[in-house]
Amino acid sequence: MRKDVVVLGAGIVGVSIAIHLQKRGRSVLLVDRRGPGGETSFGNAGLIQREGVYPYGFPHDFGALLRYALNNTIDAHYHLAALPKLAPFLFQYWMHSRPAQHKAIARLYAPLIENSVTEHKALAEDAGSTQLLRPTGWMKVFRSEKARDEQFRDAEQVKRDFGVNFDALDAKSVADREPHLKAELTGGIHWTDPTAIFDPFALTTSYVELFQRLGGELAEGDARSLEETASGWRIRTEKGPVEAGEVVVALGPWADLVTRRLGYRFPLAVKRGYHMHYKPEGNAVLNRPTLDFERGYFLAPMANGIRLTTGAEFADRDAPKSPVQLKRAEPIAKQFFPLGERVDQEPWMGMRPCTPDMMPVIGKAARHKNLWFSFGHAHHGMTLGPITGRLMAEMITGEKPVIDPKPYRPDRF
Repeated sequence: MRKDVVVLGAGIVGVSIAIHLQKRGRSVLLVDRRGPGGETSFGNAGLIQREGVYPYGFPHDFGALLRYALNNTIDAHYHLAALPKLAPFLFQYWMHSRPAQHKAIARLYAPLIENSVTEHKALAEDAGSTQLLRPTGWMKVFRSEKARDEQFRDAEQVKRDFGVNFDALDAKSVADREPHLKAELTGGIHWTDPTAIFDPFALTTSYVELFQRLGGELAEGDARSLEETASGWRIRTEKGPVEAGEVVVALGPWADLVTRRLGYRFPLAVKRGYHMHYKPEGNAVLNRPTLDFERGYFLAPMANGIRLTTGAEFADRDAPKSPVQLKRAEPIAKQFFPLGERVDQEPWMGMRPCTPDMMPVIGKAARHKNLWFSFGHAHHGMTLGPITGRLMAEMITGEKPVIDPKPYRPDRF
């Protein structure tokens, strides 16, 4: 079999790239080791984060660093044995998160974020799945006046700099919008521009079905079998060997399985995360995704129930699950909102592929012809999948890119 392009990785990023290439007349094979959307794209907070112009940085205040060092929080956890390996990445991450540097990065990152909702809506309309997108925004709520006032100031700055809209809420306004929250709160921020996703896996699946209706094909295969040929690339799949003129590596946290074999050394690390679904008790309803800011966990209404998600776990990518953050969060979350029994048999774990400068790797490989990279989207993979897909397809086909891709180029490292 021969194709114009093989896309390696069928998460939201790879699926979006495949759709946009197929729309532009390329014959595309989407290759994954398992079903599409079953890895990192499956478990997330279900948000298209239009407000997320500042990628998640490493804290610089001493109090937060001390709190994380104790390793007993919900929003961050680390494996001691993994720290020596992670130390170079964490140091670079900390350096890039300095206030002035972080602000500069936000300016480069914002064009991706600014197109996130519109590009998702465009794909959802084509896929017939707009019912999975809900224009509810999301809320960040506070237990102390200090946290509330600090976050209000930060939100005002984001609005001034990037035009993102929000409502500043007092305690009564929070209760009006989410009457079933039980905690004593001082206020909240309702980010109104983001879009909530009722079922992220179903949305990704609908995009896959769109890709197939456009004539694209799927195959299971091992990305590590990729090899260069005189006329392009070859990979072994369940459908036999496939040759293609061009290849896109969109493997998320597993990108290094291909890039290292080809001689590229990206400073890629993973932040692992967990989720669990719960039935709401009685007639309790959560109207929109909500972050309990000072406790560090997130609740989102989903098709399968109320999804409780945790923060970042710094560990070896392939280490066994250690959902201690869920255990810490569950009793606090049940005091915050009337969560009932667990729905899932066991906690789900996923891995966010991260770069130290908090921006994805999007662009052409430096030393190989017709090889492209698209990974490292960290916490915003679901948010940035469709805009990344459009940008990558435009670059591959020689169109004028919708935004300047230079800040995300692979050779910046």
